[in-house]
Amino acid sequence: MIRIRLFFWLLLFAACVDPRGTGSLATHSPEIAATVATDSAFAELVRQLSERGGYFDTDNLISNETSYLHVLGKMRELGVSGGAYIGVGPDQNFSYIAEVRPEIAFLIDIRRDNLLQHLMFKSLFTLSRNRMEYLCNLFARPLPDDLSGWTRRELEMLLGYIDSTPTDAVEEELALARVASQVADFGVRLTEADVATIRGIHTTFIREGLGLRFRSFGRRPRPYYPTYRQLLLETDLTGRHASYLASEGDYRFLKSLQERNLIVPVVGDLAGDHALAAIGGFLKERGLRVSAVYTSNVEFYLARAGTLDRYAENVVGLPHEANGVIIRSYFGRNFGFAHPQAVPGYYSVQLLQTLSDFGNDAADGGYRSYFDLVTRNSLDLQ
Repeated sequence: MIRIRLFFWLLLFAACVDPRGTGSLATHSPEIAATVATDSAFAELVRQLSERGGYFDTDNLISNETSYLHVLGKMRELGVSGGAYIGVGPDQNFSYIAEVRPEIAFLIDIRRDNLLQHLMFKSLFTLSRNRMEYLCNLFARPLPDDLSGWTRRELEMLLGYIDSTPTDAVEEELALARVASQVADFGVRLTEADVATIRGIHTTFIREGLGLRFRSFGRRPRPYYPTYRQLLLETDLTGRHASYLASEGDYRFLKSLQERNLIVPVVGDLAGDHALAAIGGFLKERGLRVSAVYTSNVEFYLARAGTLDRYAENVVGLPHEANGVIIRSYFGRNFGFAHPQAVPGYYSVQLLQTLSDFGNDAADGGYRSYFDLVTRNSLDLQ
């Protein structure tokens, strides 16, 4: 009996320990977990929170923000962790989620294609036991003979395997079929066009590999747009590789969230009248607060559309932690202004502001312009 009890407590401890191996506990609200415990409940939450989709002038399959990891050191210093995470765009969010270790994450974007891409990612996490299998499933590469032996290898070696291992039509079709079958199991209602879009997104990753670049519609490609390889190998300001695939512990944490339906993709406009407010209501009902909001450079487009004030109202309405932050990106060369936070060699600039400061500014007359927004109350990252 004593041995059985000891075994039980060892299992419970193993389930609660942070997969990073830091010894901190990964606490998750039973109420939150119960809300999305089934795929049908997950699909219904996606439906309830989402708005009608809109247009954005890039494919946005990957980020163009090479500076995206520069905020992590300051976030650690501030102790930004737990609670809820809200972000826009594709998989750069996973690196922030891995850092924050939230109880639940919402990935909101005006493009329905972004929701579909996140269903693809969810499928990949579900199908893949470790980072190597995840990359092989994403790029339709055959698995190495000793898959478990790759668990402790550096990210550069994993990417090297993808670069040096060819695929073929059979391997590609198998990977596409595995992902499509898994996506169908999540319960989210998909049209034939949605299914074709997911297949098209996955095919693009397979065909272009780690050389895949961010694309804009109606504008010529920019030489500073990074490849997917560059983004995965980016570092924080201390020089530490910090993308979500740099650490097996980070990967396992994300896989755990995905498998428990705790990364929820949502279609919505940050300045819209439903999605962000609905997420706020969901959190308030369950006593959960936001630790981090990642907006990329969406605020630039909202300012141009004249909806920055509506967006500010939505953000201020979110319940947030005292040390909660907004992560944003700024592309200063477009405005002829070199931001004081700019890092030499980087076209994009990552900015960090506390949600409290944002709320205070919004209450004190708001922001006169996008330029005003990105130059007031940004935290020093150095």
